Amino acid sequence: MNIPKGSEMTRFGLLVLGGLMLAAGSAVAAEGIELRARTSGELAELCGAKPGSTGADAKINFCHGYAQGAVAVRMRTAGEKKPFCFPNPMPSRTTTMNEFVAWVKSNPANRDTQSLDGLFKFLGERHPCK
Repeated sequence: MNIPKGSEMTRFGLLVLGGLMLAAGSAVAAEGIELRARTSGELAELCGAKPGSTGADAKINFCHGYAQGAVAVRMRTAGEKKPFCFPNPMPSRTTTMNEFVAWVKSNPANRDTQSLDGLFKFLGERHPCK
């Protein structure tokens, strides 16, 4: 944009306007959402968030991080007898967690189980060790 040299107020106004736009964008981004995964149902709701819906990125990222961390700790502490065994090649995290969402929806009794118990039960059924 070419602004004439004599219009210092215009430059200042554009600078202020740009700053306000950045501040407004930051305010929107700073609004928090509450993410809970105490039960399998709550975890499935986070994992099943529709892309583009309010908070979907945060919910899906939380879901994937929660599952990744839980699986890593469980496998590291399991010793010789692993609770589940992923195939080779391993399915994507998105695929696995979408299957978890479907599993919870098809088994309503599992909605109220503790989230880790439900996740590990699902993984044990879906990927049993042979």
